[in-house]
Amino acid sequence: MEPLMDSATTPHRTPSFKEDTYHLHNLKPSEKKALQELKDKLTTTFDGDASMWGIPLLPPPTTGSTEKADVILLKFLRARDFRVQDSLSMLVKCLCWRKEFGADNIVEEDLGFKDLEGVVAYMNGYDREGHPVCYNAYGVFKDKEMYEKIFGDNDKLKKFLRWRVQVLERGIKMLHFKPGGINSIIQVTDLKDMPKRELRVASNHILSLFQDNYPEMVARKIFINVPWYFSMLYSMFSPFLTQRTKSKFVLSKEGNAAETLYKYISPEDVPVQYGGLSRPSDLNTGPPKPASEFTVKGGEKVNIQIEGIEAGATITWDIVVGGWDLEYSAEYVPIANGSYTIAVEKSRKMAPTEEAVHNSYTAKEAGKLVLSVDNSASRKRKVASYRYLVRKSPVVI
Repeated sequence: MEPLMDSATTPHRTPSFKEDTYHLHNLKPSEKKALQELKDKLTTTFDGDASMWGIPLLPPPTTGSTEKADVILLKFLRARDFRVQDSLSMLVKCLCWRKEFGADNIVEEDLGFKDLEGVVAYMNGYDREGHPVCYNAYGVFKDKEMYEKIFGDNDKLKKFLRWRVQVLERGIKMLHFKPGGINSIIQVTDLKDMPKRELRVASNHILSLFQDNYPEMVARKIFINVPWYFSMLYSMFSPFLTQRTKSKFVLSKEGNAAETLYKYISPEDVPVQYGGLSRPSDLNTGPPKPASEFTVKGGEKVNIQIEGIEAGATITWDIVVGGWDLEYSAEYVPIANGSYTIAVEKSRKMAPTEEAVHNSYTAKEAGKLVLSVDNSASRKRKVASYRYLVRKSPVVI
């Protein structure tokens, strides 16, 4: 067994994206000048009355700090390479769109997509640096009935786009809009079973909406379960992308989701369907309990021993190995001489797509729990994680 970060292989990606700090002292003189020019033009255009995400873009001098507004304005400037007039045009169009679309109040709307929540697009946890993470998976739409239900006509498409904006707005409400703070999200897109031809129209609409109205809101775009043809297309179009854009992309082939996501997101925040420990029900129980990470080398069997369990105590555990395809078992070993080892979970072959094991056991006598993962039949190194909680028996007086 090895620590995870020492041994995980690197997915297809360019040098990592370096996010703006939005500290004014880090700006070039020309960039500071552009920011002031944009403010001046914005004052002339809106007479001081303009805001986004509840933040006045031209706060009155009496309020003191303008740092939140500066973060937003710098996003628009960065998106247009600090060309002031182009940035102003983009900003004005965005303000008009937000008013017409009703984006400021969309988070509170019930759009009737409960069956897509947690499946197609949803916010779930944070990455290791604190960015909110948005997951996208459109494989469900390979089912023609589901596709017709959501995209059957233009009105349905518009409603879906509205819902997709709602999901993004939820994520943006989690941002700081503060220099040195968390000012962007992470996008994870699952390309498995995605009906690319059927979703072309919807995808283009979403891409256009986000590019025009949410500049510099994504720090990294992680694509998982990437089919061979997507990698080929990316290689073809890559030369036409800016280095800044390419540095945000991470491509991971099918079967490597957990290995890739663990690099950026702790396993307790990775959804169970991608080899993590996060379940929808966990959102109601407060911050997730941290997990321990390790890797299982090819040909290796790992035994995790949880010792010091007292008689009457109940131990609850979660364990997962990315892309399982190995043997798993759990047994309880009492410390008393003459006691027998108890097979809590008999050895069984875990399918590649199986989610994390969640189980509990109440000990009748003191001992230890041993969780075993046997990768002897494979040469492939795999990432893994586990966590546990021991509750002692209540004392009766």
